[in-house]
This record gives sequence, structure tokens and C-alpha cells, in this order.
Amino acid sequence: MRRQFKDTCLDLASRDDKIVMVFGDISVFLFRDFRTAYPNRFYNMGICEQALISTSAGLSSQGFVPFVHSIGPFITERAMEQIKLDCCYNNFPVNIVSCGGTFDYAWDGATHHAWTDLAFMRLLPGTEVFQPGNAKEVEKLMHWHYRSRKTSYFRLSDNPHTLSFDIEKEKGIIVRDVGSKVTVVTAGPILDYVMKASENLDVNILYFHTLKPFDHELLNRFSKTKIKVVHDSFGLFESVCESSGVVVEKLSLPDHFCCCYGTIHDVRKMAGLGISEIRDFLIK
Repeated sequence: MRRQFKDTCLDLASRDDKIVMVFGDISVFLFRDFRTAYPNRFYNMGICEQALISTSAGLSSQGFVPFVHSIGPFITERAMEQIKLDCCYNNFPVNIVSCGGTFDYAWDGATHHAWTDLAFMRLLPGTEVFQPGNAKEVEKLMHWHYRSRKTSYFRLSDNPHTLSFDIEKEKGIIVRDVGSKVTVVTAGPILDYVMKASENLDVNILYFHTLKPFDHELLNRFSKTKIKVVHDSFGLFESVCESSGVVVEKLSLPDHFCCCYGTIHDVRKMAGLGISEIRDFLIK
């Protein structure tokens, strides 16, 4: 997804001279073509996430369209006050783009796990929150929203799902509708796990790339079914619960840190989000 982020920004910058990039020592080498083509529109400020956000808000106040980029928990949790006050309170639109969704940095331990970023960002007034599941979704969502008048959060992952959809702006997707009394709701890359876990099960499946604004209209079409949310972050469950008249259960993150190291699959398993755990949740 980060390669698509780079390609999309190069494409947009060739037609929009207000686009600037603000980086925190992450993905800098990947963006070397951008830095070569537009040296006056690329700023690598180092590991100082609060300053990255405040600088981006200042650039936005002067009419620029900033993309600010770093690892998920650092560019959101560490800089939450700056996002809230410098960007949202002042109505300065900034594109915040993270990498390292949930357990992507499994080998770096709990300090690099991103659990709460989606939930935090959707609670702030004047934000849009996107969790693209693959490169195609990254391209579409950034083209549609990079010049919105809101603070936009794009959560990228290095572990995309393998399905391909013709997505629509601010619309969820019916992946499977078999007329079941159970509907699984998910978002982002963990869709692959959901698909494997639900093989041969009598369940509907809904997928969302946008958590705010949320497509309640689609969800309400399945409001007479039992809704089961499967997600590797906080934020989707809360969005679903804002729809009235739905019965919701969730399989999400545990109430403890995952203090182990390994691959993303190892840590998902430890967190109770492995394929077998998801399947057990769907059939109970």
C-alpha cells in the first residue's frame, strides 16, 4: 500500500502544485522520486510527530495540501492533542497517512502496535477516517478525499487483503449475501482472515473501507440479522453500534497488551484473531 501511496502522490502532485509531503523518517527512501521531482515540496523532519502535525496544520493554513506520514501509533496517539487542536479545532484540512496498521510491526512489540488510532480519529470533530484494505482502495480513496475540507486519516498496511472490489465513495460493500440470519461486518486487511474463517458457513459478509462517514444505510439493510463485527482495531464496532436497532457482537482486541514478538500471524493468533478463533466466533 505504501508504494501505491507514493505513486498516487506523484500523480496528484503533477497536477496540483499545492501538495506537500511532511515525513518523520519513515518511507523517505521510497519517496526519493518525489523528492527529486519536487525538492521544495518534500520535508523530512525526523522523529518528532507532534511537530509534524503542527507544521502540516501551518502549511494547510497557507493554502497548501499536506500529506503527513509516520508509523500509526506515533502519528496519532503521540500527536493526538496537535491533531485535535491544530488541525480539527482550526478547521485546517490535513491528510494524515500512517503505516504499521495494528500488528504490522509485530517484531517490534507492543510499542509499535496500533490498536486505537481509528477509534481516536473518528471521535474528533471534523475528521474523515479510511482503512483501505489494498493498493486499489488506497488509490481511489486518496483521489476522492485528499482535497476535502476535513482532516483525513488514511491507515495503510503492509499486509493487504487479496480481494478486488469496484469501490464507491463512502459506501460499504456486500461481499456475500446469502440471506442468512447472521451478518459479519469487517474492515481493512483482516478481510482475508474473515473469508477463510467463513468458508462453508451460512453468513452474510459486509466490508467497509470508510469508518467515518460510515455507511449506515447499507448496514441497516441487514438490521434484522445478528451483526458480528470482526476487526483488529477499535473503531469499526463503535461505528456499527451507532446504527439503531441492530444486535451486535464483536470479536476484537483483548484487554491486555500482546507482549510477544514474531509475525503478524503469530500476534493475531495470540490476540484471539486467528482464523480458527474467528471461525469459532462465527459459529457460536
